[in-house]
Amino acid sequence: MFDQQARLERLLARHRDAVVVEPAAGRPALVRRDQILVAGHDAPAAEDLVRRWYDSRHDECGVTRLRLRAPAKVDVCELAARLGGDGRHRRLSVSPNHLVHGQPLWWSGPADLPRPAPPVPRPRTAPDAGRRRAVTVAVLDTGLAPHPWYEHAGWYAEQDDEAAEVLDADLDFELDAQAGHGTFVAGVVLRHAPDARLLARRVIGGDGVGDELDVIRGLAWLAARGGADVVNLSLGCHTFDDRPSPVLARAIAALGRRTAVVACAGNAGGDRPFWPAALKPVIGVAALDAAGTDRAWFSNYGWWVDACAPGVDVASSYVRFDGPRPRMNGADPDRFQGYATWSGTSFAAPAVAGRIAGVAAAEGVDAVTAADRVLDPAARPTLPDLGVIIRS
Repeated sequence: MFDQQARLERLLARHRDAVVVEPAAGRPALVRRDQILVAGHDAPAAEDLVRRWYDSRHDECGVTRLRLRAPAKVDVCELAARLGGDGRHRRLSVSPNHLVHGQPLWWSGPADLPRPAPPVPRPRTAPDAGRRRAVTVAVLDTGLAPHPWYEHAGWYAEQDDEAAEVLDADLDFELDAQAGHGTFVAGVVLRHAPDARLLARRVIGGDGVGDELDVIRGLAWLAARGGADVVNLSLGCHTFDDRPSPVLARAIAALGRRTAVVACAGNAGGDRPFWPAALKPVIGVAALDAAGTDRAWFSNYGWWVDACAPGVDVASSYVRFDGPRPRMNGADPDRFQGYATWSGTSFAAPAVAGRIAGVAAAEGVDAVTAADRVLDPAARPTLPDLGVIIRS
């Protein structure tokens, strides 16, 4: 078991505007201090209500970020609850700016760290690939690093600077905690949909941490490009009140009804809703154990989970990096040559996203129809609180 308190302390040291909140005992969340997010149409009303604590306003992507004056010491969770309304029906679309995390790790995780692996066979394109429907999968994550599986593909050449992995942001000569996460996720997608065209955007850092606004920016960027057939979000968070963030929910809804959105269920090992996986329009994916027959010990579960897929010792594409650790038992534990094995619901989700993309391409249907077929409980086995079983 990893020292989660030490990991949390490192996160808070790196993100000095982050704070742990726990309105209900035993149900913590992480938010940006002195920030609230408001849907654009609600911004004037919210700004007027917070004027006594107000510092500044920033508008982008249909969302307004209101910064509050630090000396006021405003509880942003209490404020968001008051602005949103006391009942079940929210009056304004307001949320604290929650931190989101990639999901090989979290307080009660992690599943594990990546381990160097021998080369994995390149995904084979279908013989009739040229006649299949073209399918685009968006991977909003840590970005992409060059890899033999796709570095000569036309879609990879079209990626911009915001798609590049940052491997060692703190310059300590070691890989950041989740560097390579997006590259790994992309490989899982391609193993199930070799002909897919990927669109990548960096929305979390190499430490695996971002926030709601970062994800909303990525979703808005994707919508501006015309969207994608499938979106994979191997990240998420618990919210302060265990309800969905209305501003993030609106950003996902803006992608339209023809887009299948897939998100990981999280690695807290419990049934507390994890967002955005628990949103109704989103396909939440839990992780199966190494045998593929039951829940992985770290995986979340619950009524809100739609599917499960292998999430232990998954093999995929990874970055090239040689860290400073010495060889042990004849092996170099931090020398990566483009391949790794890793565990987490982060890597179960793209297996489902890839399967949906593969069916859409092979059968010439839209992604939502493909998702209905992939997740049909009448055609596939299911597990309680884990949904439909998707095996490799």
